[in-house]
Amino acid sequence: MRRNLPRRWTCLILGGALLMPYMMAGVLVAGLWRGASPDLLMPIQVGVFVAVLPVVAVTGLFLPVRALEVNAAQGLLGARVETPPRQARRSWQERRRTAAWFTLHLAVGGVVSGFTLAVVPFTMFTMALPVIGEPMPVLGLTAEPGWPSVLWAAAGVGALALLVAGAAGAGALLAALAPPLLGPTPAERLAAAEDHARTLAERNRLARELHDSVGHALSVVTLQAAAAGRVLDRDPATARTALAAIEQSARAALEDLDHVLGVLREDTRADGRADAHADGRDDAGADAGEDGREGRREGHREAGEEGRRAPQATLADLPALVAGSGAEVRQDVGDLSGVPAVVSREAYRILQEALTNAIRHGGGTVRLAAAVQGEDLRLEVSNASGRHGERHGERHGGRRRRGGGRGVDGMRERVRLLRGDLRAGPDEDGWTVSVRLPLRPSP
Repeated sequence: MRRNLPRRWTCLILGGALLMPYMMAGVLVAGLWRGASPDLLMPIQVGVFVAVLPVVAVTGLFLPVRALEVNAAQGLLGARVETPPRQARRSWQERRRTAAWFTLHLAVGGVVSGFTLAVVPFTMFTMALPVIGEPMPVLGLTAEPGWPSVLWAAAGVGALALLVAGAAGAGALLAALAPPLLGPTPAERLAAAEDHARTLAERNRLARELHDSVGHALSVVTLQAAAAGRVLDRDPATARTALAAIEQSARAALEDLDHVLGVLREDTRADGRADAHADGRDDAGADAGEDGREGRREGHREAGEEGRRAPQATLADLPALVAGSGAEVRQDVGDLSGVPAVVSREAYRILQEALTNAIRHGGGTVRLAAAVQGEDLRLEVSNASGRHGERHGERHGGRRRRGGGRGVDGMRERVRLLRGDLRAGPDEDGWTVSVRLPLRPSP
C-alpha cells in the first residue's frame, strides 16, 4: 500500500485534472445563467460538480478514453487489468463500462484533488503558527500564540493524515474496480476464445497434414529402400527406379514440412510479439497491448490464409499417390470428378493414411476402391495382415513398428468433421478401412 500510494495519488490527481475543463465549463454556464460574472479560477461549487458528472458519463460513452484509462490503471494504480482486444466497432456494453469507470475516476479524483489543494496548504500554515508567535486568523477564528497555536498545528497534521488515508482508500477502490470495468467484456472474451479455437483448429489441421504426408513418405522410403537393397546387384535399373521414388517422396515430404514449419513459425512470431507487448504493458500502455493482440490475430489469420493458399492434394492426385507408394495396388476407382473440393481433399488424406498403414503393417496386394454411390463417396482400402504382414516386413528387411500411431484417429477425426462413417478393423481377408463421406452437408 505504501509503495503504491504515490502512484495511485498521481492517478487521482490526473482524474482531477481531467475534471477541470468540465468544472470550468459548468461554472461558466452557471454564472451566465445567474447573470453574474463567473469565477473560472475557483470551480469548487458542489452543485456544479454534481451537474457535470452526467456530462462526463456521456463523453465517456463516445470518446476513445479506454486506452488512456487502461494505461493509467496498469501503470499508476498497479491494477492487473487484462488488456482488452481491439475491435473494429465498440459495443455498447464496452461503452457503458468505460463511461462508468471514466466518471468514477474523474469524480473520485476531483474530490481527492480538491482536498489535496486545500489540506496541504492548511497543514503547512497551521504548523507555522507556533513559530510565528502572533495571533493569526484561521478559518474565521483567531489562533492565539502558545498552546492554541500548537493545537491548531496538531489539527493540521490530523487533517493531513485523514487526507492520506482517504487517498489510499480511494486508490484501492479504483484499483479493485479497474479489472471488471476496463477489462474485456463477455463478448470480447467470447471473440478471443473463438479466435483461439480457430488457431488451435488450424494447428491441428496442419499437424494432421504433416502426419499424413511425412508418415506416408517415410513408409514409401522404407519400402523402396528395402526393395533397392534386394535388387541392387542383379537389377541396377530397378534399384535406380526405387531410389528415384525415394527421392521424389522425400522431396515432397520436405516441401510439406517446410511449409508447415513456416506457417507455425509465423504464428509463433505473432504470439511472441503479443507476449512482448503484454510483458511491457506498464511502459507501453494499453495501446501496445491492443496492438499485440491485434498482431496475434492478424498473424493467426495470415497463417490460416497461407495454409489454405498452399496447394493441397485432392482425389485427382490419387494416381500419383499410388504410383509413388511402391506397393502393389489393385485399384477400382470410379468417376470422382463430381466430388466437392473439401470432400476430395479430406478423402485424399484418408486414402493416403490408409495406404500408408497398409504398406507399414500389411503384406501382399493392397486393394483400393473409391466411387460415388448416390449422395455418398465410398472409400475402401484392404490388405493382408497378421502373419502375412510379419513375413512382408521380414522380406523387406524392416521391423514392425511397436505401438499405435495417430493414423486411425486422424482418419476418424476427418470423417467425423464431414459427418461420415468409418470402419477400420480386421476381417477374414486381413485389415480393411471402409469410409462413407456425404457429398453434401446434411441439414
